[in-house]
Amino acid sequence: QVQLVESGGGLVQPGGSLRLSCAASQSIFSLNAMGWYRQAPGKERELVAGITSGGSTNYADSVKGRFTISRDNAKNTVYLQMHNLKFEDTAVYYCNARRSPIPTIQYDYWGQGTQVTVSS
Repeated sequence: QVQLVESGGGLVQPGGSLRLSCAASQSIFSLNAMGWYRQAPGKERELVAGITSGGSTNYADSVKGRFTISRDNAKNTVYLQMHNLKFEDTAVYYCNARRSPIPTIQYDYWGQGTQVTVSS
């Protein structure tokens, strides 16, 4: 079982920056991909950014150019650097890890979430 713990959320003003961290209980080297999702009140959970074990990244259109996902394998940690935050970024952010030992089996693991609130 992979345990994920998010941190770094909080209150920030519009246009500000914040960095989220996701610490995994085991080496992220063994995971196929990790990512950040978010869920705002009344909305579905959506993928914000993802990164594969090979370093390939992808972003939601709404955060493209503002957010950057990265990882530190030595620290078993994935980060989400957020710049120019907007009111619309307010949500609970969840760390996700995906492991696929064989093509027909896929496991997803989730952190408990960290609140990001953008307010003036």
